[in-house]
Amino acid sequence: MKEEFEMSMMGELSFFLELQIKQSREGIFLCQSKYCNDIVQKFEMESCKAAKTPMSTNCYLSVDEAGTTVDQMKYRGG
Repeated sequence: MKEEFEMSMMGELSFFLELQIKQSREGIFLCQSKYCNDIVQKFEMESCKAAKTPMSTNCYLSVDEAGTTVDQMKYRGG
């Protein structure tokens, strides 16, 4: 692979594609806690009340014609 791509050794891998990587003798563990915390901060939801299911499970959503428009680009990854 070194012949195909320019590579360098920069130490132990700790983050890759929003995944936090922890290596130990027991194995390699992946988690997204940092990514989740970043999302919570991005949308200023630190003071929100936690819930196992954040919305009612027996209601149906419909178009709110009179509602305020939302900037869709804000909620797309990037």
